Amino acid sequence: MAKEDAKKKKTKATKVAKKVTKVAPRGKNKKKTIKKYSRHEKDTGSPEVQIAILSEKIKDLAKHLETHPKDEHSRRGLILMVGRRRKHLNYLSRKDKEKYQEVIDKLKLRK
Repeated sequence: MAKEDAKKKKTKATKVAKKVTKVAPRGKNKKKTIKKYSRHEKDTGSPEVQIAILSEKIKDLAKHLETHPKDEHSRRGLILMVGRRRKHLNYLSRKDKEKYQEVIDKLKLRK
C-alpha cells in the first residue's frame, strides 16, 4: 500500500499542465493558400505554393514571438523558415521571372 501511495503522489507531483498554441496555418487557411497560389487542382509542391505557405507560417510565428519574446526555439524555427523561403524565391527568380514578380506582388514581400 505504501508503494501505491508513493506512486500516486509522485505522478501527481511530476505532471505539469502545458498550454499548447498553434502557430502554423492549419486546415482551412492552408487549403485556401494552396488553392489561391496553385497552378492546377492538385498542386501543392510548386514554388509559388510553398512560398505562400511559408509566408503564412512566418507571419503566424512572428505574431507568436511578439507575445512570447523568450521563446528561442520558435525563433530558430522562424529563422530557418525565412531561409527556406529565400531559397524558394531564388529558385523561382532563376526559373520564371514573371511568376517570381507575381508572387512578390501578391504576398507583398518587397517594397
